[in-house]
Amino acid sequence: MFYYISDVHFGHENVLELCNRPFSSIAEMDERLIENWNRRVHKDDRVYILGDLIFRAETAPEEYLRRLKGKKYLILGNHDKSWIDKVDLTKYFEWTGRMDVVNTGRGKATLCHFPMLDFEGSYLIHGHIHNRTDEKYWQFLRESERTLNAGVDINGFQPVTFEELVENNARFKAEHGKVEEC
Repeated sequence: MFYYISDVHFGHENVLELCNRPFSSIAEMDERLIENWNRRVHKDDRVYILGDLIFRAETAPEEYLRRLKGKKYLILGNHDKSWIDKVDLTKYFEWTGRMDVVNTGRGKATLCHFPMLDFEGSYLIHGHIHNRTDEKYWQFLRESERTLNAGVDINGFQPVTFEELVENNARFKAEHGKVEEC
């Protein structure tokens, strides 16, 4: 099985308020995210992480990484540079890079942390914007069925399959107009 996830922000206390996450503490958020991940993902499943896995964590990155199941592929996000030099990435990730193209079963998809207007394949799967709808590109993203946000804030705080990603994004786009969030 293939899964997608972005903007987990393990250890980032400010993300609770910034994104209105439903957790009382960073410890509760981190544990719930790990539980959600491991409930879905099995040893041989692929998980494409589209950036910002850990940020400003007091916990060592290895403490999170060794607990997460599956074969992990990391697309680097803007906040990952704060921890990636402290870890032997080859020990925890099958691959790391800034962008990739994968076959989703419904066509090729470009994987990138940042939303882009021009991409290879039928789909763009991105992160970075959490559950925001205030960005200049929101109109484009809302109208594009082929631009999919893998952020945990709109995907149930768990890795999701491609089909779930399509469904969650369609629902989020239908429910939200131009309002400010995270």
